[in-house]
Amino acid sequence: MIHYALRCGTGHEFDGWFPSITGFESQVGAGQIACPQCGGTRITRALMAPALARGLAADQAAAIPAPTPAPTPMPAPGAVSAAPPAPSLPAALVARLQRVRAMVEAHAEDVGIKFAETARAMHEGELPTRPIYGEVTAAEAKSLAEDDIPVLTLPWLPRADG
Repeated sequence: MIHYALRCGTGHEFDGWFPSITGFESQVGAGQIACPQCGGTRITRALMAPALARGLAADQAAAIPAPTPAPTPMPAPGAVSAAPPAPSLPAALVARLQRVRAMVEAHAEDVGIKFAETARAMHEGELPTRPIYGEVTAAEAKSLAEDDIPVLTLPWLPRADG
């Protein structure tokens, strides 16, 4: 894997990991890499300083294991997580998830903590069906799933605009 410092057309800088230079170039050419701040897809590699081990012999530096990040718990089905993105998510994935959030917010109603109640009422025909999003507890999500009420869990990343 190759680590690149990247820059979008408006000057935002972010990082990305790629299997090779060819992999990077094909993803850029296909518009698959987007700036996590503005969503722009005009991406170039930025200048980077080489990674050097200081104070250790090269073989000693290679023997030091990389720190393992703590696992991030998954939200319950139907829940919207307000947790920030895990630092190990590729920048392109973060940008896509931020675009998903923007689309959900633009096309659905935020019913907040009344998500389970509203989804159940729509499923039972008590309320007109419409796109909604909000929050549920693990128990509410389990109850909705047991009653075959369709819900979708999305990682709720911070907005791209801050």
